[in-house]
Amino acid sequence: MPPHRLSGPKTAIKSSSVLGVDEPPAYSIACPEGTSPLFITCDHASRSIPRALGNLGLGESDLVRHIAWDIGAATVSRRLAATLDAFCILQNYSRLVIDCNRPPGAPDSIVRISDSTVIPGNLGLSSVATTERETAIFWPYHRRIAEELDVRAKRDQPTVLLAMHSFTPEYQGQSRPWHIGLLFNRDDRLARSMQGLLNDENGLNVGINQPYDVGDETDYAIPRYGEARGLLHLEVELRQDLIADARGQEEWAERLARILPRAIAATRTQI
Repeated sequence: MPPHRLSGPKTAIKSSSVLGVDEPPAYSIACPEGTSPLFITCDHASRSIPRALGNLGLGESDLVRHIAWDIGAATVSRRLAATLDAFCILQNYSRLVIDCNRPPGAPDSIVRISDSTVIPGNLGLSSVATTERETAIFWPYHRRIAEELDVRAKRDQPTVLLAMHSFTPEYQGQSRPWHIGLLFNRDDRLARSMQGLLNDENGLNVGINQPYDVGDETDYAIPRYGEARGLLHLEVELRQDLIADARGQEEWAERLARILPRAIAATRTQI
């Protein structure tokens, strides 16, 4: 695909109608000076909602569910970054406010119904309200990613994009047997290297483009940063029941920290 150009506001404007001046910015960063080639993004790290939006009409029981965030993904990402000294950027607001792994304007950029749950605060949004969410959250997050990738490119720092996510063990009555999913669009090199190494682990069910796949119109990080910039890349999906507590999060962070460098090295020898 052709190189992607960010088309949002020229500066990372903080919209007071969405985010108060005392609220966290759109993103947080772990290991900002990381020397590892690994560059970690976590688009659905948080379930927080800006104060101005209330709870989007939802109760707490819905806001702790997977519809609001990728359960466990943030802690695994932070632990992995700390272990490998890798730059890691995490989005600070719920995917229900705006999904930072969807192109603006996509049907599920701001979802109205998620896993059969109506999101009242997302119904009937005006174009102005939609733009305010993009301006306050989506574009600052992605502009920071693009800026960091530009800096790394200028100093010739090797970069491997890792987009971290998690998925539910069951969806709409269907069991999902995979422990980990390795996702890609056109470039499967790192996914195949990871698959081989993970298959050597005892008892792991490894999904290739499961339980999702990646596409130009349905995803953002892989097409815009991995493919358009020519970076080695991979999207990882971890099953949420495996990383719902500290023990599971530590186990999977350790496993990924052990296997990813080997997979990256093996992939590079094939290039």
